[in-house]
Amino acid sequence: MTFNPEAATGSSDASAPQRVLRHALPACVWLVIPCYNESETLEVTPQLFLDELDRLISEGMASPESRILFVNDGSSDGTWDKIWNLSTAHERVCGLSLSRNRGHQNALMAGLMAAKDHCDAAISLDVDGQDDISVMSAMLAEYASGHDIVYGVRSSRETDSWFKRTSAEAFYKLLNSMDAEVVFNHADYRLMSARALEALSTFTERNIYLRGLVPLIGFPSAQVEYQRAERTAGETHYPFRKMLGLAIDGITSLSTTPIRMVVGAGFIVTLFGLLISIWSIVMLCLGRTVAGWASLICVVALLGGMQLVSVGIIGEYVGKTYLEVKRRPRYIESERTWGG
Repeated sequence: MTFNPEAATGSSDASAPQRVLRHALPACVWLVIPCYNESETLEVTPQLFLDELDRLISEGMASPESRILFVNDGSSDGTWDKIWNLSTAHERVCGLSLSRNRGHQNALMAGLMAAKDHCDAAISLDVDGQDDISVMSAMLAEYASGHDIVYGVRSSRETDSWFKRTSAEAFYKLLNSMDAEVVFNHADYRLMSARALEALSTFTERNIYLRGLVPLIGFPSAQVEYQRAERTAGETHYPFRKMLGLAIDGITSLSTTPIRMVVGAGFIVTLFGLLISIWSIVMLCLGRTVAGWASLICVVALLGGMQLVSVGIIGEYVGKTYLEVKRRPRYIESERTWGG
C-alpha cells in the first residue's frame, strides 16, 4: 500500500506544535457499494463508477490497483449474478455476497472490513448514483492533506419531499441533543483511511449505526459538500418503515438519554401524584370531596400510557443487550469474486 506519513507542524500555539500525518497520492482506493435487489440499477451505474475511477487514476490521485467492491446483501432479484458478470468483465470490479439479507449497515460494514487489508482508503457510497462521484477527487485531496475521514455532506435537501427533509433534519438535531455525535446532513458517503478502517474494526457491537460510530474514532476529519441527485434507475429500498427503524437503532445504539428521560418523567409524575394526594387529603379534611370519576380516569390513563411508553423504551435497550450478549456474527460471507 502507498500510505506514507510525513511530519508537519500546524498549531496556533508555537510552543506546542501539532504533528500532522499526510498521506501520499496516488492511493489505492476501494469504492465500497452495498446492493440489495439492485439488478436494474446495476445496468446503469457501474460504468459511471468505472469511468470516475479511471479519471482518478489518470490524474494521479488513485493507483491502478484501485477497485470497486459491490456487496450483495442477500438480494433475490439476480443482483449477485450481475455483480459476478461485472467482476468477470472488468478487472477493477470485485464482488462480495452475504449469505442472507443483513441490512444496509451490516452490508456496508462487511464491505469496509473486506477492503481494509487491501487499500489505502475506502470510499463508501450508494449504488443508485445519487451520491455525486465527482467530489471523490476533493475527498482524496483532503485525505492527502492528512485527514483520515472525509464526510460527504449534502449542501441542500431540495430533491427530498417536505416530509423527508423535515424529518431527517429533525432526526439529526434530536441525535445531537442526546449527546450522540453525528455529522449533520451526512449519510454514508465518506472516505476512510486504512488507519480509520482498522480502528472501526475494533467496534464489536452487533447493533451498528455507522453514521454515529465513525465520528467516535476521533481521527482528523474533514467535510466535502455535494448536491444529491435523483436515482439513476430502480426504486428506493428505504421506505418510511425502514427509515424509522434505522432512526431507532441510531438513537438506542448511541445514547442512553431516552432512559434518563424516562427516569425524569417518572420523578415528575411521582411529584404530581404526591401533590394530588396532598390536595385530596386537604379537601377531605375540609369536607369538600366530590365524586370525581372523570378526573380519576384521566389520571389512570395518563399513568398507564406513561408506564407503557417507559417499559417500551427500556425494553428496546434490554432487547439490544440481549442481542449483544449472544455475540452472533453481524454477517456471514457466502462468496467472493477475488482471493484474500
